Amino acid sequence: MELAQVLDNALRKAAALWVRPAGHPPRLVWALWRDGAVHVAVGGTGQVVPGLADGVDCTLTVRSPTTHSHLVDVTATARLVDPDDDTAAALRSARLNGRPDWDSVYRWDIP
Repeated sequence: MELAQVLDNALRKAAALWVRPAGHPPRLVWALWRDGAVHVAVGGTGQVVPGLADGVDCTLTVRSPTTHSHLVDVTATARLVDPDDDTAAALRSARLNGRPDWDSVYRWDIP
């Protein structure tokens, strides 16, 4: 099975993943896999990921949906996006610790 298919299968089931911006420690974040990208809401009083900014290279660590063990690390680039209403609503509902005051959504394009 090729990497893209493995990632797609794992990220469809993942509620969270580890994000490590270049030069910073990894953070576990609530995430949403949608339209070929991982969406994460950060900022405000919600999730904080030091070093995460538009254009920053990151490493995403994805766990296996069945064993919950390490599956793969992939390199991605953070992109600040303005999500459509459906994506924003799905992201808010996917976050177990979601707050109504989230103010930014970053998108990582998986190569």
